[in-house]
Amino acid sequence: MTGLRYGTYGRATPPDPDPRSLTIGQVHLGLGAFHRAHQAVYTEDAIRNTGDSRWGIAAFTQRSGAAAARLAPQDGLYTVVERCADATPPRTVGVLREVGNAAADPGSVIDRIADPTVHIVTLTVTEKGYRHDPVRGILRVDDPEVRADLAGRTPRTVPAALAHAIARRAAAGAGPLTVVSCDNLPDNGRLLEGLVRDFAAEAGLDATTDALASAMVTFPSTVVDRIVPVTTDADIADLQRRIGVRDAAPVICEPFRQWVIEDRFAGPAPDWSTAGAQFVDDAAPWEQLKLRMLNAAHSILAYLGLRLGYRSIAAAVTDPVLADACRRLFAHDVQPSLVVPPGMDVAGYGESVLARFDNSALPHTTIQVAADGSQKIGPRLLATVAARAAQGAAAPWATLGVAAWALHVIDPVDAAGHSVELADPRAGELRDLVAGATVPVAVRRLVTDPTVVGSALADDSRFVDRAVELADGLHQHGYAALHHEVRT
Repeated sequence: MTGLRYGTYGRATPPDPDPRSLTIGQVHLGLGAFHRAHQAVYTEDAIRNTGDSRWGIAAFTQRSGAAAARLAPQDGLYTVVERCADATPPRTVGVLREVGNAAADPGSVIDRIADPTVHIVTLTVTEKGYRHDPVRGILRVDDPEVRADLAGRTPRTVPAALAHAIARRAAAGAGPLTVVSCDNLPDNGRLLEGLVRDFAAEAGLDATTDALASAMVTFPSTVVDRIVPVTTDADIADLQRRIGVRDAAPVICEPFRQWVIEDRFAGPAPDWSTAGAQFVDDAAPWEQLKLRMLNAAHSILAYLGLRLGYRSIAAAVTDPVLADACRRLFAHDVQPSLVVPPGMDVAGYGESVLARFDNSALPHTTIQVAADGSQKIGPRLLATVAARAAQGAAAPWATLGVAAWALHVIDPVDAAGHSVELADPRAGELRDLVAGATVPVAVRRLVTDPTVVGSALADDSRFVDRAVELADGLHQHGYAALHHEVRT
């Protein structure tokens, strides 16, 4: 069977424009499925709509080199497959002009970003890729990888690579650069700017510090949304039968997509608005809506769903008790504490979230969504608890999500109930924190640790006691305890 290459697309829609007509003007860090289903598609559509061919992408994996190894023999080409009743036909995307493995050749990332033809850097490196303290929003200079970068090796962490590349650009007069974080973090652009600034200060990179103080480098905050589960071997085989060409690196996704970007560009950029992106003055209202509703519900369904035996988010959301827990989160906890985006129907948005989750053609697994919880629960759940506390009210449904996460830390299991390793960048610290304790004591240790929940919530006895009570009930009584909470 023929493999996917230039000019060999089978029955998929060919790339448009011709990939060979593009020059590289954009670097992407984090060559995973989400980028290829989201920012890369927006970029290719913007190039086609405007005729501006300067925005081919040089994309780098950050940890495993698997994606680059699959894409390189395919000339960077891959297929986007939408799944739902009215999905568009598979399309071949050709905007990736270079693919590289940053773990194997970290210097190539800095070289590419320093190139004066590059004016945009985008990132999807997940929360843990920022090497930051999610409670305080600062660089973890005690992180072993950050320490190694500070000791003088070729930089491998994201803040270090960006800081060194910006210093190189400043020295060479390479022109303006816009760095666009596309990860699910509060105020992600300003957070990343602060982390780069932290590294530059520690490393003595004065040129970077000066560049950050000027208008030559900007970090607009963004909100991104599209459900993109992990591609399986079965997906690859099914696509091969469907289009007649073997693609080793397709992406599977829902039709819905959203990109909200603050209009703070240092220089030229693709006109993503022609592809449906929203340019706004302040992304915060959209960010809060998505993190505290969609992402929070995702986490609640993952942690509770795992304990109830649901393998996928699509299966978990069909459970009426779990779906109602999400609805109560939206109505009772989130909406009263939210700055609502202009013209947004919050209740309608919540129902659309649950409808999108209820797509059995997209088997987004609960164990995948449950990973890296220590980095996720802050913006998704704890932010709502803190916002309601500031209003003098409790947030029982967000607290339920925190309790379910705590149980996952104490006793991580898959949907079959089998014990699994805790997938979290702080796994060792968290295991040490709860070692040898009963469930109530272990949960209390987690939710009174300021490095986990922040100082204010660690001292909030109403939140702490309720989280312990909920977790102990779930541990002892399972579904019956959850049913009681939701139905009373």
